[in-house]
Amino acid sequence: MSWSFLIIDDDEFFVQTLSRSLTRQEHDCDSAYSAKDALTKIKTHSYDVILLDLKLGEDNGMDLIETICKAQPNARILMLTGYASIATAVEATKRGAYQYLPKPVTTEHILNALSEHTMTDESADTDPMTMDRISWEHTQRVLLENNGNISATARQLGMHRRTLQRKLQKRAPN
Repeated sequence: MSWSFLIIDDDEFFVQTLSRSLTRQEHDCDSAYSAKDALTKIKTHSYDVILLDLKLGEDNGMDLIETICKAQPNARILMLTGYASIATAVEATKRGAYQYLPKPVTTEHILNALSEHTMTDESADTDPMTMDRISWEHTQRVLLENNGNISATARQLGMHRRTLQRKLQKRAPN
């Protein structure tokens, strides 16, 4: 099966690499490097799959999900992020994302996610979360509850704003 993809990510190298890989497997690929560019493309073209990065420079990919769903109701949105957390995965799914994949992601991961949307009991991750991961998840949930407001989140967590900013710049622990 051949699908048409729109890859929305501010990392041009990642987009070009992924696009080449998908094209080699006979899929059509288009790209957008900003929210503004993405909105223009979804209004003028039709896509089967939209790969959407959570962090788009100054923009938040999460804010685009509902707009994309309205403009492209038949498209499957796969949220990609290097800052994966349970809180953002749940939020993305609630807003209409088809699937949520942590980076680094391969073409194989993407195509498998499109063909196997629901996890079976055998494929579920049974490893317990580390304390670092639990802390990361809690921080992400509080940040989401505060609508991304760093200062309010830092106050609620009892830490300095700059400390929280440094913590958020790091990748999610395993």
